[in-house]
Amino acid sequence: MSGKLSGKVVAITGAASGIGLACARECLEAGARVVLVDRAAGELEKLRAELGQNAIPVVVDLLDPASVATMMPQILEKAGQLDVFHANAGSYIGGDLLDSHPDDWDRMLQLNVNAVFRTVHAVLPHMVERRTGDVVVTSSVAGHEPIHWEPIYTASKNAVYAFVHATRRQFAKHGVRVGMVSPGPVMTALVQDWPKENLDRAIAAGNLMDAKEVAEAVLFMLTRTRNVTIRDVVILPAGFDV
Repeated sequence: MSGKLSGKVVAITGAASGIGLACARECLEAGARVVLVDRAAGELEKLRAELGQNAIPVVVDLLDPASVATMMPQILEKAGQLDVFHANAGSYIGGDLLDSHPDDWDRMLQLNVNAVFRTVHAVLPHMVERRTGDVVVTSSVAGHEPIHWEPIYTASKNAVYAFVHATRRQFAKHGVRVGMVSPGPVMTALVQDWPKENLDRAIAAGNLMDAKEVAEAVLFMLTRTRNVTIRDVVILPAGFDV
């Protein structure tokens, strides 16, 4: 255990799997108490048993505004404070625009965009009051470079990019750092929704990263001295070319 986050409370959305779970493991290893925010109550209970007493499950459905409103009160009740909030949960729709349905776009946009806005809005008053805190948002390389096979997903991540950096500039004066980690393709459940030819090609070329690579980058962001803000980290597999 490195102890780099000893005494800190970190909350991560989408923590039951993928990048969120990898980040939870990394923060626990660094000495933090980690609030695992997810709607998958059964998975959270399994993870609490596996990860130990410093893993704190909080069940929230990010697609339900009423449920989101319970998130911060639950965090404070169970952990007493919040030092780091990682808005990580998201979903993916790729492929030809005409092959997807607007109703599916709405669900993705609610999770990738609105839930990020709502959850960050919910945690900021606590951080402002304490005059310290970190907000990290999981975005994507698609937030920096339009990816032609995922136009709606790209649009969602561009919205997040604008939100993160406008918010970062508003809240720096309160001692709150806001930044974004933007991976290329990561081997998680989300890439299973890729067009099959794209996924097969990426696997064959070795152009998918492990979620641990993202988690290590997030830990780097969180452990800089308070006079330093890492505003953007873009992480790509070596052979991935956009």
